[in-house]
Amino acid sequence: MSAASNPRDMLRKIRDVMATRTESSQRLNQLVSVIADHMKAKVCSVYLRLPDDHMELWATRGLAPEAVHKTRLAPNEGLVGEVARTMVPLHVKNAQTHSSFSFHPETKEQDYISFLGVPILRARRVLGVLVVQDSQERLFAQDAVEALQNVAMVLAEVVASGELLSSEELNAVHVSSRNSMAIDGFTIVDGLAMGRAVLFEPSVVEGSRIAEDPDYELSRIELALEELQSTLDRLFEGKGHAFGEPTREVMNAYRMFARDQSWLEKLQESVSAGLTAEAAVERVRGEYRHRLLSARDPYLRERLHDLEDLASRLLRHLGGADIAAELPDNTILVARNIGPAELLELDRSKLRGLVLEEGSRTSHAAIVASAMRLPVVGGLSGLLAAVTEADTILVDAETGSVRIRPAEETRASFNERLRVRQQRRAAFSKLRDKPTISRDGQRVELLLNAGLQIDLPQLDATGADGIGLFRTEFQFMLAQHLPKQSQLIEFYGEVLQTAGKKPVIFRTLDLGGDKVLPYVAQEREANPAMGWRAIRMAMDRPGMFRYQLRALIHAASGKTLRVMFPLVSTVAEYDRAKSLLEQEMTRLARFGHSDLPEKLEIGCMVETPSMVWQLDQLLPKADFISVGANDLLQYFFAADRENIRVSQRYDPLSHGALAMFQHIINTAEKHSTDVSICGEIASNREDVIILLALGFRQLSVPASAIGPLKQLILSLDIKKAEQELLEWLSESSPDIRKNLLRFSKTENLAL
Repeated sequence: MSAASNPRDMLRKIRDVMATRTESSQRLNQLVSVIADHMKAKVCSVYLRLPDDHMELWATRGLAPEAVHKTRLAPNEGLVGEVARTMVPLHVKNAQTHSSFSFHPETKEQDYISFLGVPILRARRVLGVLVVQDSQERLFAQDAVEALQNVAMVLAEVVASGELLSSEELNAVHVSSRNSMAIDGFTIVDGLAMGRAVLFEPSVVEGSRIAEDPDYELSRIELALEELQSTLDRLFEGKGHAFGEPTREVMNAYRMFARDQSWLEKLQESVSAGLTAEAAVERVRGEYRHRLLSARDPYLRERLHDLEDLASRLLRHLGGADIAAELPDNTILVARNIGPAELLELDRSKLRGLVLEEGSRTSHAAIVASAMRLPVVGGLSGLLAAVTEADTILVDAETGSVRIRPAEETRASFNERLRVRQQRRAAFSKLRDKPTISRDGQRVELLLNAGLQIDLPQLDATGADGIGLFRTEFQFMLAQHLPKQSQLIEFYGEVLQTAGKKPVIFRTLDLGGDKVLPYVAQEREANPAMGWRAIRMAMDRPGMFRYQLRALIHAASGKTLRVMFPLVSTVAEYDRAKSLLEQEMTRLARFGHSDLPEKLEIGCMVETPSMVWQLDQLLPKADFISVGANDLLQYFFAADRENIRVSQRYDPLSHGALAMFQHIINTAEKHSTDVSICGEIASNREDVIILLALGFRQLSVPASAIGPLKQLILSLDIKKAEQELLEWLSESSPDIRKNLLRFSKTENLAL
């Protein structure tokens, strides 16, 4: 189908309509007529959102005029509701065959078949939907779809600014609740914080969005890009080094994205279409956002987040705003998302917490926030629509939730939690050098999970007995190219040097699945968690695997090197991986290398049910094993732990899971093999009581869990817990958690 007429002409005519002094209803009618003519469509309509989330028809060219202000669609009703719900364009050749189609007779739209709807968005808030329809089956050309999106963006600013609607009409369309409310999300960085909201939402651009002089707008874009790139270079050389090597690597990757050629070309194209520089940045941001929402590759999603964050910085450069504006005391920063550069430029002494409508545990910003020890909660759907500047916000990054405008009694209760948390941290600090020995005299080793340079000081700060799981893939994931072997040797050597006489277990590369390298091609998989990843990738691509093994061998010169392999599903896989490690040792010794480990210990992750039933064949060949409970349980229950619909449908303390754990312990004891356990179950104090009763004596956990677990174990009689568990399991239908709660209260355990 032919495209719409010149989109720049359409924007000019819309600007002319807006300049008239007629009533708002007349201007709206003129607007829809201009759009219909330029889109070569029979119908153009504007639906605006009401406070109760109904969508009301406010103007139309083509539908029955009497339907205006009478036709109301329930939330998510019809194709208009589908556009509002998804916040992305909907393009349908025959609307009446679509599953979401809803017919309202008063509109007399039965003769209009094709449908194109785009959301009217401002700061990620849906103000309405702009629709064009035609009487024949047709699909509009892509440039026509993009032109309508540009118009919707202009219309959003016009609606929100009051230029088009009176204040009374605007209030009818867009109001915000002032009641106290809670929103659940997920924890990105643990902690508690209370403060005043400061909105970090640079996507709202004031002023005209239609370019008077495209050449001038293009020069503004180019100048702002130069300033952006220079600023990031300076930040990389300065604060990029302040929080260790991972933060420096993040900043280097981030500034590389600021020179992405496809992004620059998209900006130039949007300006050429008739938009101002600011509007072009938002238009391209929206296009990348649409791709992000549909991307299945987690690494790609994170990189698109980076491009969005760069767009925010570019907008600030265009507006001449101070990116590092001074924050008020006790700031809770509220954003849809944020980039690592923005975080580094903020005054940490004023910043108490960060809450994100989106966010990710694996993003570049999350790595920087962790280094800054900043409590962060993400995945807070509807956050930006609910919060206004200076609202009081309680950030609960223990449970992954926030409370907005809390009642006085809620604030008082939260303050008490903050006080108790501070007291607990002080108490945990006093336990740092105390051995973890239960009341009945049993020694338990509390090991640290690590993977970044910023994790290393926690080894001493927590009094951990060693590093039970060092994830080695982060150094590969954060770099734009394969890390140099000399860099890996230096880094692994620093880990061992920091640990001193304490053991460190290096897990070899666990890549693939949701951990994708930017410099290694990988095909998309339907089920990446069970696909080509970890040891499977290492065995098929042994070059990188051996490259890492050589770095580990050199780094452990004169020390004990402990290495374990991830996601092993057969003994044959373990044998081959072990053979490659031993071959590297032999080869280096043959070529006269003296910087070899004094001792080599090789272990295996038990993360697949298949390995649980091959332990008798595996353990004579392994020096130790580590139970990776997260993967093992999701495969055992066939429930994706990243899928909230099913991840809570099973209990790791159910009869079947406990029988599996008991089998692992019994088999390890039979072969006199050390066994540790890591994963969420090893950090949960209630679950740990059961793990200790089963016989586990090594727990590998995040730094934040070591203090609470030590306090619990010092108060626990493990032998008594073991006896209780045997009784509970003898029941026909045991309620382990109910019995556990009763036992904890009776024993006065430190939960």
